[in-house]
Amino acid sequence: MADASAQHPAPSPATVADVMHPPVTTVNQNDHVAAAAYLMKRAHATALIVTQAQAGEPIGIITEADISHLVADGKNPNDVRIYQLMTARPTVVSATASIRDAAKVMTSGRFRHLPVMGDPGLVGIVDITDVCRALLEAVVSGPPADTAQAE
Repeated sequence: MADASAQHPAPSPATVADVMHPPVTTVNQNDHVAAAAYLMKRAHATALIVTQAQAGEPIGIITEADISHLVADGKNPNDVRIYQLMTARPTVVSATASIRDAAKVMTSGRFRHLPVMGDPGLVGIVDITDVCRALLEAVVSGPPADTAQAE
């Protein structure tokens, strides 16, 4: 008897679009960091995408880790603008990219968040928890039931 999993490869993980968080919360680079912290709390987000007002394209990302480092350094979030703290030119991922590809980008760049781009531009954000959850589900579920062969 042959092992069905050896004959049929495991299904490829979902795409980034399947696990991302839309709509993404965005901020303006000229806002104070305190405003970003407030938005994160209200949106239950761990990162915000900084966009250019006219184009809506991502020009940066600010995370809760950035804000906690600022506070730990003794700076007042009301005195610092987002552009002074954000990571400029964030790495982005396509909505059609596989979860595995997103995991590779996140691992190689040591990122916990990736803005997701689609045809209309910025369409969401994916974080490390989304990616891990999707990869774990793919491992736990294994190949679809209809691929098992009759004995």
